[in-house]
Amino acid sequence: MENSTQFTSFMLAGYSDSGHFKYFYLIILTVLYISIVFANIVLIMVICMERSLHEPMYLFLCSLFVNELYGSTALFPALMIHLVSDAHSVSTVYCYLQMFSIYTYGSIEFSNLAVMSYDRYLAICYPLQYNVVMTPNRVCILVCVIWLYSFVKFIITLSLTIRLKLCGNVIDKVYCDNYLLVKLACSTSDTTVNNIYGLYGVVLSVAIPLITILFSYIKILTICLKSSIETRQKAFSTCTPHLASLLNFSFGCFLNLLQSRFDSPMRNVPTVLHTILSVYFLMCQPLFNPVVYGVRMTKIRQASPKKCNT
Repeated sequence: MENSTQFTSFMLAGYSDSGHFKYFYLIILTVLYISIVFANIVLIMVICMERSLHEPMYLFLCSLFVNELYGSTALFPALMIHLVSDAHSVSTVYCYLQMFSIYTYGSIEFSNLAVMSYDRYLAICYPLQYNVVMTPNRVCILVCVIWLYSFVKFIITLSLTIRLKLCGNVIDKVYCDNYLLVKLACSTSDTTVNNIYGLYGVVLSVAIPLITILFSYIKILTICLKSSIETRQKAFSTCTPHLASLLNFSFGCFLNLLQSRFDSPMRNVPTVLHTILSVYFLMCQPLFNPVVYGVRMTKIRQASPKKCNT
């Protein structure tokens, strides 16, 4: 067994010397982060202040926009500081906090999208019973369950990671990653519980939401094939932003998984591109959602100028 050490900090090895380009990258990141914060806050305010938007779909969207602020804030400030800094170390406390925020962001995002797909299924397939089933109280309960479940699940994951004896403190990413941190454990036998719980977490966080999404869209597609053109157009207009958001987030998660678990496919990718791909789901999704929903959803589009002028 290798000698273990009680580390007080971790080194993020995903950063490279960008020379004077680092200030250019800093400007891009700053503009992107400000745009994310502005777009999401505006839409949250519009939904909260406009009474006509106090419907289940928009309340789920509000939860989604809050999560975009939460996830992007877990990454951007630290990323911008480290980009112009010569030292890329973070304290263990901050590292665990960042891991908690990023992983819970991902769990909340996917679970929220799954619940939204089920909401669309009920609205399209059972329009007469929809308001009876999707009451404001049930929507609030669903949103609370999504957030609390994600927090509790990763608190357990984090407690299993913290107990490990580590034989290294170098994380080959620009942010703290639980899987790469677990790989630093001195003994593989110590990580058995982590691996088992990790598989359990994948089933709960990925398989169940995925089954919900597939079930909902199969049912929607079945109804649309039997319905009028008007019903199809209405279903298409409400489902398109959700599908676009779901595919974009899934693509970002796939890229992150590819980089974390499989080194060989990404070995010949330039460093800057490698970094962008590793944070794609945290950089693109938080801006993608407010733009897509703000443009595609007619009620939000109409309410936004009204609230901005008041």
